[in-house]
Amino acid sequence: MWVPGQEAAQPATSGTSARVTNLSSEDTPAVIVPIRPKDNLIAAVAYFTFIPGIFFLLVEPFKRNRFVRFHALQSIFLAGATIVAAIAMRILYSVLALIPVFGYLLAWLSSAVALLGLVILWLVLLVKALQGEAFRLPWIGSLAEKA
Repeated sequence: MWVPGQEAAQPATSGTSARVTNLSSEDTPAVIVPIRPKDNLIAAVAYFTFIPGIFFLLVEPFKRNRFVRFHALQSIFLAGATIVAAIAMRILYSVLALIPVFGYLLAWLSSAVALLGLVILWLVLLVKALQGEAFRLPWIGSLAEKA
């Protein structure tokens, strides 16, 4: 039976892996670094506030770990985006409060929806970090990956 990575003439054996020869740099797969369960927990802690994220970027064993560094940077950038969104929501709240009858209701409803969305996003990022996945947010994740 043919198994990917083995020659067609060689039988598949359960205990040995196939030897690959003459691979150029384009053919080599990306090196996958195993993530330890401890790294998952540390990456999840980075999402509690921006303070652990800054701490993990400054302390020596954590700042060299790409997985922890990515989640710490994404946490810091998410905190900055949350501050910008909070300022925008405050402006929107002030504008909606000018509407005579339903203004305050719309303002509270929009604030509640934004807060619920932020909590759900935070929970998704926390769970993905605990699962060992590098879940990238659309703009923030690409910034965290580059830095």
